[in-house]
Amino acid sequence: MQLPSKLFNYSESILSQFPVVLKVLEKESLPAGILYMRLQKHFSSINDFIEVLDALYALEKIDYDEEKEVLCYVI
Repeated sequence: MQLPSKLFNYSESILSQFPVVLKVLEKESLPAGILYMRLQKHFSSINDFIEVLDALYALEKIDYDEEKEVLCYVI
């Protein structure tokens, strides 16, 4: 997980990607695959995308609806 440090500035860290993901999920809930397809240009790899989702889930900013199989924004 890339966090801001002496080696990585803020724009290179996963923290800079939080608003990108949250902005999309605020508008509509989406399956993870479709969300990645929409935001693929913002991530250097799918691993970075998954790390952002993991962090947002741990911070309780997003949730996974098992019935609908979508990621959703937590108010």
